[in-house]
Amino acid sequence: MEKISQTELQVLLSGVKLLALDVDGVLTDGGLYYTESGKEFKRFNVKDGQGIKLVMQAGIEVALITTSTSATVLHRAKKLGIKHAFLGIEDKLTTVKELCEKLSLSLSQVAYIGDDIVDVPVLNVVGCPLTVADAMPENQATAVYITKLSGGQGCVREICNILLNAVRIRKKNVLLL
Repeated sequence: MEKISQTELQVLLSGVKLLALDVDGVLTDGGLYYTESGKEFKRFNVKDGQGIKLVMQAGIEVALITTSTSATVLHRAKKLGIKHAFLGIEDKLTTVKELCEKLSLSLSQVAYIGDDIVDVPVLNVVGCPLTVADAMPENQATAVYITKLSGGQGCVREICNILLNAVRIRKKNVLLL
């Protein structure tokens, strides 16, 4: 659902240098899957992964910040080449602030996608707060953009495509100057 126009969203995204993502409910469908032996596994969407790779190739840093402690998240981060993966994080805002300091970025240069109330403090301070179609009402009220797709269903790719277009426009405008 668009709370701002595509043009306004692209303006916000054109200044983004860090795309930070929650995992469960954003990169996954939020379900918890267990084998009979009790081993946990997660389902990720390959289209989201390709979008993340394209965003990183365009020079945008990507971070995963999750309360989960599942090693599956680390395996996914490694496979995608994501250098910043934070697991078991209850205070995501502190982690985002510390990462911004490490990367010499301001919070206004961050786009964050989060689907549950633990993400709201981050959504309240970043330059481009985003959420997914099946997010909690608090997240939907805080975000400037709600994806058409639900968590684990390609919602991250949806954002990556818009972000990549914003980067192209920014580069084109810089070349025109």
